[in-house]
Amino acid sequence: MSRGICLDILLFAYISFSFIVFAFLLALDLSHPFRKKVTVKKVRGYEPDVLVIVPCRGRDIALESNLASIKRQRYRRFRVVAVVDAESDSSIPIIRKQGIDFIISGGPKGRSSGKVAAILAAIRRFGSYNTYVIADSDIRVDAFWLKNLIAPMADPAVGISTMFPYFNPTGGFWTEVKMVWGFVGESLLESESSRFGWGGSLAFRKELIDRQFAHLAAKTVFGVSDDICITMSAKRKGLRIAYTRASQPRVNSYDNFSGFYEWANRQTALTLLGYRGNLYRGIIYYSSEIILLLSGIVLTVAVSPIFLVYFIHLLRSYAKAFGRAGSAYASLLLIVPMMPFLYLSNLLAARSMREITWRGRRYPLYK
Repeated sequence: MSRGICLDILLFAYISFSFIVFAFLLALDLSHPFRKKVTVKKVRGYEPDVLVIVPCRGRDIALESNLASIKRQRYRRFRVVAVVDAESDSSIPIIRKQGIDFIISGGPKGRSSGKVAAILAAIRRFGSYNTYVIADSDIRVDAFWLKNLIAPMADPAVGISTMFPYFNPTGGFWTEVKMVWGFVGESLLESESSRFGWGGSLAFRKELIDRQFAHLAAKTVFGVSDDICITMSAKRKGLRIAYTRASQPRVNSYDNFSGFYEWANRQTALTLLGYRGNLYRGIIYYSSEIILLLSGIVLTVAVSPIFLVYFIHLLRSYAKAFGRAGSAYASLLLIVPMMPFLYLSNLLAARSMREITWRGRRYPLYK
């Protein structure tokens, strides 16, 4: 067999493989609008008494403004309580300045994180509520955040109401990368099969915090993440997870590359801890995006302009990113094509992580 024939066979095999990848991603893109979505009953004027729990550790940037936004809600009956590990925490002067009550949790218990300990301490102290809300100290919310977040809870079949944040870029390339990185969280919430409770802005029913939750938090590696523990509790009880875009909080981002990459790897490691199947699904999906992008470039230049069709998926990614960004960031032209490489890098890095560091504490991820 001549060398020319061998090259033709290899080229045909490569084109066939790249077309299969193209068809796979196109099928996923076309199926997205038809994926099963949870519909919930909303009752006009539904506003039960709510306790908003704000775990605090140290001084977040713009902590005072964040706390002020949480306090300033157009909601009939709610109470905000901050929870700190110790009375020496540097956030306390700001908490007091905002006129917010606070309690001392004493820090992590067993294998649970400081945040899980804060949630349990608040529920023990204020156990008369049926609905609770967790608000991270780094979120900024509008005046109707609480009302919109609670609205889906009118449906008794809903155990959690949540929404992934918008990472507001405050300047610098890597803050804009973080904004786009966060869009994958929004995508996961759009489908019932991949929906989860994001613990930075989450309403939940008191019944989710039972003995099994306490065991999960204190005795297993899942205790490092309140998101995972609460989501598992809701699924165990057969309760739905609802989300509402109207309640989306903002998190101001000030990252450089090292800060962003450490954060992205940590978030990915926590995701894999709770949903291990996402490792292989993610590797297949992001590898497919990389193959399609590179194939589109190579085959268009070396074979035929017809392979420009491979860029349909990239154009759709651009449309989604610009739509969610809310502004025409020129940097998205570069950021969107690089995201599959970055996501794949995060997955591979997170796979080998055995612990994470968060706010000065180390937490093991596996036994």
